[in-house]
Order: sequence, then structure tokens, then C-alpha cells
Amino acid sequence: MATQKLLLLPGDGIGPEVMTEVEKLVSWMNKTAMASFETERDLVGGSAYDAHKVAITDATMDLAQAADAVIFGAVGGPKWDSVPYEARPEAGLLRLRKDLELFANLRPAICYPALADASSLKRELVEGLDIVIVRELTGGVYFGEPKEIVTLENGERRGVDTQVYTTHEIERIGRVAFEMARKRGNKVTSSDKRNVMRSGVLWHSVMNELHKREYPDVTLEHQLADALGMQLVRYPKQFDVIVTDNLFGDMLSDVAAMLTGSLGMLPSAALGAENPKTGKRKAMYEPVHGSAPDIAGKGLANPIAMFGSFAMTLRYSFGMTDSADKLERAISNVLDSGLRTKDIAAAGQNSVSTTEMGAAVLKELQRIAG
Repeated sequence: MATQKLLLLPGDGIGPEVMTEVEKLVSWMNKTAMASFETERDLVGGSAYDAHKVAITDATMDLAQAADAVIFGAVGGPKWDSVPYEARPEAGLLRLRKDLELFANLRPAICYPALADASSLKRELVEGLDIVIVRELTGGVYFGEPKEIVTLENGERRGVDTQVYTTHEIERIGRVAFEMARKRGNKVTSSDKRNVMRSGVLWHSVMNELHKREYPDVTLEHQLADALGMQLVRYPKQFDVIVTDNLFGDMLSDVAAMLTGSLGMLPSAALGAENPKTGKRKAMYEPVHGSAPDIAGKGLANPIAMFGSFAMTLRYSFGMTDSADKLERAISNVLDSGLRTKDIAAAGQNSVSTTEMGAAVLKELQRIAG
């Protein structure tokens, strides 16, 4: 059995707490010979700034480049609000995405039947929800140049961010969405703002051309990003795979996350291009929730999104489909049993701690695995 290298970057806030629960799972998999993982921990975000005055060091980036997969916690918090812009905690995450060329962000939004009542929408709108947002991750307004704040001659200041996309960038994220749809409901919804943005006009045109040329068997529809946001809270189960740019994907995936009842529930994957020689791709996996500094260290964090992210690691980086299925089934079974962390507990319902939820999922996985 080949040994796989995992780089663990817990980050800030609740990141270290939920990462610890995954480490317990990795340790158990190693002991039972279900897998062979070699892990290394390092700093990113605010914790890296405290130690090194940067959000991520070159040495840590070298470890990320050498790893078979990176598992990321969360970064940021009020403690670092006043640090220089280029050293802000989020800069570490952006550098990882850029330097590893992780252009495809997969954000599933799944509503477990046991949690349908935790959603802000009616049960019938969200029960059984299973959609994926495919977000372009290395282009668009977050990386476009110029990006600056300048002082004008009259003394006013002007902030500039630039939305930039090329045909190549749109085609490669489009292919990820179409290929994923073929394995699911065979429907892609492409979202842009072509009515007011030239980059949106290009996005719409390239997606149509790609669809006609390579994926005519997949249903393709288009929706403006603002209208799609409305439709997500009106009738989310109409969607299967949604593909969109960096900015709109950032916002729409958080809307989709809350349909499921809690940001603490949702995993994500960031994938690079497949190496034609090895068949492998750079990849990083992280929960969608943030660092939640207000509950850090209190044992209140929900580790399920991190468990789900690890399941995606098994599935997409290592081809361990059976193990990924078992872990996802263990999560579902624990939720069906009624166990809840505070963020998904109903009013008056008892809740369990981060470690208790982690232990329950691991115990159920052990039972399933036999």
C-alpha cells in the first residue's frame, strides 16, 4: 500500500479543534491498515503571522507542493484585523490556491433528512437537497490587476478591483462542471452577469461553445447570478451542478450552505489540473465554515464539515471511494440517531461537544467498516 502524504494546516479559531478530530480518524485508518497516511502539521493564517509575520511561509508552501493532498482548517479573526493587507490571514489561503493552481472549487450542499428542520426554509423545499456549486477559484476579481487604492488629485481615494477571465480559464472550469453533471443529474446551470459585465458576456459565450462542441448530451441552462441567488432560496432542488466565477461562486455557495441548516455541515474541495504523466492533481480540502473565533476553544465547533472534507479527500485524491462512502454513511447515521452539536440542535435540545461528535462518527465508521 503506497503511503500518501497529507499536509494538515489547522489555521485559526476552531480550525485546530476540528482538525484534531480528523487526525484521530487518520490515525485509526493507519492502525487498521485501511490506508497509509504520513501527516505533517504546519501554520497558516493568523497563527503563521504571529510566528513569522507572514500568512504562510515559503517553507510551508514547499510542503504543500510536495503533499499528495492538503487539508485546511480556517483562518482569520479580529485579532489580526490591523495587520498589513498583504499579511492578512486570508492571504495564506489565496496563496495556496494560486501557487498550487487550484482552479476548481467543489462545494456540495446536501441536506440530510434528519436536519431538514434546521434549515431556514421549509422542510419540503430542502429535504433531499443534493447540489454542487463548481466555483472558478484562481481568476476573476480576486486576482485581476490592477488591484489598488489610489489617491486622486482632488484628495479622494479610489479603490479598484479588476474582473478578468480568459477563454482557457472558463473552458477548464466548464469541463469540471459538465463531467461532474454526467455522473449526477446530467444538468449544468451556468451563472454570470452578462447583462452588465463584459466578462459575463465572454463567460456565457464560451460555456455555450464548450457545451455544443464537447457536451451536447448534458442539459445546459443559464441564469444571472442575482436571479440564481433568488432561485436558491425559492426552490433549490431545481438545480444539479451550478458553475460560476470566483466572486459569484463565493457568495452563492454560502447561500446554498445555509439551506442545509448550518455552515458547519459543508465540505469543499479545491482541485488543480490532472498531471498527464501521473494522473494525480494538486488538491486542498477545507470546511466551508470560517474560523468562528467567538466559539474557539469552547468545544462547540461542529466537526462534520471537516469529516466531509476528508471524505472528499479520500474520493478525489486517493480513489478510496468505498472508504469515502462509509465515512459519509457514518455521518448520516450519527445524525439520524439524533446527536447534535449546538449549531444544529433545535431549541431546548441537548447538544454534544466537538470531541463527542467526533467520537460518535468514528465509532459508527468502525462499526460500518467491521
